[in-house]
Amino acid sequence: MAGEFSSLFHKIKPYLAMVSLQFGYAGMYIVTMMCFKRGMSHWILVVYRHAFATIAVAPFAIVLERKIRPKMTLRIFIKIVALGFLEPVIDQNLYYLGLKSTTATYSSAFVNLLPAVTFILAVIFRIEKVNLKKKSSMAKVIGTAVTVVGAMVMTLYKGPMFNLVPRHGGAHHEASTATPENWVAGTIELIACIVGWSGFFIVQSMTLKEYPAELSLAAWVCVMGVVEGGIVALIMERDWNAWVIGFDSRLLAAAYSGIVCSGIAYYVQSVVNKVKGPVFVTAFSPLSMVITSVLAAIILAESVHLGSLIGAIIIVMGLYSVVWGKSKEGKGNEITSKDQELPVVDIKERSTIVDDIIEKKTPIFQEN
Repeated sequence: MAGEFSSLFHKIKPYLAMVSLQFGYAGMYIVTMMCFKRGMSHWILVVYRHAFATIAVAPFAIVLERKIRPKMTLRIFIKIVALGFLEPVIDQNLYYLGLKSTTATYSSAFVNLLPAVTFILAVIFRIEKVNLKKKSSMAKVIGTAVTVVGAMVMTLYKGPMFNLVPRHGGAHHEASTATPENWVAGTIELIACIVGWSGFFIVQSMTLKEYPAELSLAAWVCVMGVVEGGIVALIMERDWNAWVIGFDSRLLAAAYSGIVCSGIAYYVQSVVNKVKGPVFVTAFSPLSMVITSVLAAIILAESVHLGSLIGAIIIVMGLYSVVWGKSKEGKGNEITSKDQELPVVDIKERSTIVDDIIEKKTPIFQEN
């Protein structure tokens, strides 16, 4: 029983890790909004966020991976610089800019395109193989499409509104002040954000093949986030007073998002990416919207729309399809690897065959 439970837990670890990360992201959205209401610049938040992440991850990387850490080369360092630019600088900053230029609904709809964009890039860079004649590949393609559809339904269709938890007072409606010019700019920023985030997972998958030290890689990405994000922040924010934070929601947002959603997330995503690939990692991203809606309804007593429930069900169906396809694909790879193994010859059997040959040849030698 203990062996079976250990084997089962080993198989479901990637799924538990990715679902847990989505809970972490859901909490980040809440504290980040509190931070922005206090007037904190998102350029500066990115720098502080990765400073906290570096402090949290670097000591573990230095101690735990001192014997297995590969030698740093120029090729690996360039990839790490690219990772620090793609996710901390491009993805996070452009998402906040797009959010300010459009609306939260429009922005969240774009973010849910991440699994589809990552899947396309993975196929282009030959990280993910697609054979439409196989059920596993069809399940991944259909599941990715269904997940995107569910996310779109959840964000763009409202429907009747009801409360999971009794509440008092009127409902709050989101008001958009975005102009047509800002809308176009915001759309471009959000597209660049998604491409940058997807590119991060692709480059991360490539880097792990040459630098298979997940903690150290996460620490390096956090350091690059501080350096590269700091350069951008110094250019965009000229007011030195904007860098001053106290013991308030701004510090909480920087610490929480840095430790949980950068330090721990980069490490966990590296481990899962190494085993399952970038498509598997990003397939769970729309789940954070479902978790956020549920937590907001329970904790903050916010209203739930029928479209949110329908979209959540569709997302779960899409995720199941992708996960099923990846699991079947993994089993196929295991069978292939077993088939390619050389046959094992028993030592006793081999010695018996050799003895028989010697016995047959012995009379000949004696006659000579």
